[in-house]
Amino acid sequence: MTKITLKGNPINTVGKLPKVGKKAPKFNLIKSDLSKAKLKDFKGSKLILNIFPSLDTGTCAASVRRFNKEAGNLENTKVLCISRDLPFAQARFCGAEGLDNVITLSDFAKGKFGKAYGVTIKDGPLANLHSRAIVIINEEGEVTYTQQVPEIVDEPNYEDALKAL
Repeated sequence: MTKITLKGNPINTVGKLPKVGKKAPKFNLIKSDLSKAKLKDFKGSKLILNIFPSLDTGTCAASVRRFNKEAGNLENTKVLCISRDLPFAQARFCGAEGLDNVITLSDFAKGKFGKAYGVTIKDGPLANLHSRAIVIINEEGEVTYTQQVPEIVDEPNYEDALKAL
């Protein structure tokens, strides 16, 4: 369990982020076209997992916009924006914003990704959504960097995440 806050009020996640130096947990998420996306589908690319509660919040939307901007300059790197939003909402948001450098993936169906990565919020008003976190995975599927944002309304430290690539 990880203790974080929501506007200063304590909340908890169900676990901890994967350990740096270990293999990333497998996942099975849903793309905007309702097809499945698995970790192994991205083998050979560096991955930035931009994990957040919902695109319907300003901070989450800002993180997707920022990573979309950065993704255009990253070599052999894919940015996966992961939430429990419905795939339709993710596609609508990216379409309306003209964001095409990121890949949105949904954990709406069973929430297994959130549990495997330790980001499912356990209590409080955002219970069952994901916390705000960054996980970077190298070409071999190993976790090389993690960042659990301690205050959920704050943006991640983009500079540290990008340096970790």
